[in-house]
Amino acid sequence: MPPHIRDALHHQADLRNLIEVVLDLGRPPEARFPNRAINMSDSPITREDLDYVTHRVGAFTQDNRAGIERTLHRISAIRNRRDSVVGLTCRVGRAVFGTVDILRDVIESGKSLLLLGRPGVGKTTLLRESARVLSTELVKRVIIVDTSNEIGGDGDIAHPGIGASRRMQVPRPDLQHAVMIEAVENHMPEVIVIDEIGTEAEALAARTIAERGVQLIATAHGQTLDNLLMNPTLSDLLGGIHAVTLSDEEARRRGTQKTVLERKAPPTFDTLVEIRNREELSVYHETSSVVDAFLRGRSARPEVRLRKADGYEVVGQAAAAIPELPKHRDRERPSQAPSARKTMCIYPYGVSKDRLLRAITDLQVSATIAKTPKDADIALTLKAHEKRQPRTVKDLEDLGLE
Repeated sequence: MPPHIRDALHHQADLRNLIEVVLDLGRPPEARFPNRAINMSDSPITREDLDYVTHRVGAFTQDNRAGIERTLHRISAIRNRRDSVVGLTCRVGRAVFGTVDILRDVIESGKSLLLLGRPGVGKTTLLRESARVLSTELVKRVIIVDTSNEIGGDGDIAHPGIGASRRMQVPRPDLQHAVMIEAVENHMPEVIVIDEIGTEAEALAARTIAERGVQLIATAHGQTLDNLLMNPTLSDLLGGIHAVTLSDEEARRRGTQKTVLERKAPPTFDTLVEIRNREELSVYHETSSVVDAFLRGRSARPEVRLRKADGYEVVGQAAAAIPELPKHRDRERPSQAPSARKTMCIYPYGVSKDRLLRAITDLQVSATIAKTPKDADIALTLKAHEKRQPRTVKDLEDLGLE
């Protein structure tokens, strides 16, 4: 930072909570903290101030991001139409040990994990700490695909915050999916850590990796499960959705319209975590069941975890797995046990016996066809016969048939 901005920062009491410093040409420098933003000077930022910063950081890549070697800080540039830098966002990067304890059981399970949340809630910090725990404490082979050098820091030597993990840098953001596949093919990892899956090619690469039995820990663009599922680019991470046309019988059995949305394939990630803020997470343990419930119009309740000084507390339990639809609808009352059902004798009058028998078989109704009215519990006829031959129908009613 230029000396006058650096001096102003040093006078801030809660400097350790600083999130980022914003330098825009012609505006006062701004320091942003979790709950407030302050102007550090009455003097506007000049081109000399911007040049002072850009000459002291690493080279800007195609995505207008740079870093400071051996640190986790990120400097992002805003350019004008002539490609000159007119603004800088200087993001503070920190390796915070112990942040992953709230999800340690999920990470150690070996299942693939997807993290969602708005910018600034700590997704990248969780990724970095997960890589350190898996590589150092669980001694697993971990590869980090570090597109913006945010996880492992800028420069050729990775930040010690990633532990024993190996870091693969990405030449250009549009090559991230290729580096993901290269990591699996060349370096035999047990775990791959990826920040910001944002394109269809990256989503397909993630599926390819998961199908090879490699544990994935990644973040994606999105805040909640439902808006990720409705995102046509990234919905494949959750199995994808497509429209299916049901037969008349199946639609009747489900009680739905004939065209419904269903999951196309198994989800790439077994577990999904919504990071609501730095202290609260929502964990969906069975992604496939949650997606199926959402597509059927049901709500899926996550497990809510709150971070505490001595660990974490579960304040909301996840709902049970969504049961499969029964093959046939139960025509009996819910309180009536299957073993207590009575076989009903039906006497068909003016109704095809073959069709009636087929319906009984298809619907698995506990019923038989009576040969005479005296052997029957109920009679089945058509309204047309009731009108044309009311006397015969009256005789059946006199026998006590319904």
